[in-house]
Amino acid sequence: MSNLNLVGIVGNNAPFSYNRVLLQFMKQQFTDQFNLEICEIDDIPLFNERDLASVPKSVATLSQKIKNADGVIIATPEYDHAIPAALKSAIEWFSVYEHALTTKPVMVVGASLGVQGTARAQDNLRQILNSPGVNGFVMPGFEFLLNSAKTKFNDQGELTDAGTAKFLGECVDHFVSFVVDNKKTVAIA
Repeated sequence: MSNLNLVGIVGNNAPFSYNRVLLQFMKQQFTDQFNLEICEIDDIPLFNERDLASVPKSVATLSQKIKNADGVIIATPEYDHAIPAALKSAIEWFSVYEHALTTKPVMVVGASLGVQGTARAQDNLRQILNSPGVNGFVMPGFEFLLNSAKTKFNDQGELTDAGTAKFLGECVDHFVSFVVDNKKTVAIA
């Protein structure tokens, strides 16, 4: 078992999401490389600057989990060529409250019912994560875009396509190296 502790953020507030299924699969599949705590954003209210004097407990709790983690995996769906409003709002909270994502290694993944996966949403999310106030260390390359998600998982939540599972493993291997390298850099500084 690895000593890396990661937070996995389900990037929408829907009761069912293939992105949650993807994170659950990753949690079970890669236990030898990291511990993954899956976190929801369904109880985080829409960002409002007027609320900064009394930050919601849900924001403070998730922010602390992110700060304590070695890295973050965000699994985002794609709605109208972008990330869901709930995910954007959560990141807005983190950009002004404790800056939890600043210099935090981040891997972006996504599952979609469509044929393009979450390509546009992932580009959108990468831009947001690189913005001032957020400043996440987004892993370059190795983008995991799961298209036609409904046909890629069995009833137990396992990826059924061997090529897809293999590529996810390659992406995870690169992210683990990215996180370890970041920890070494932080230790030197």
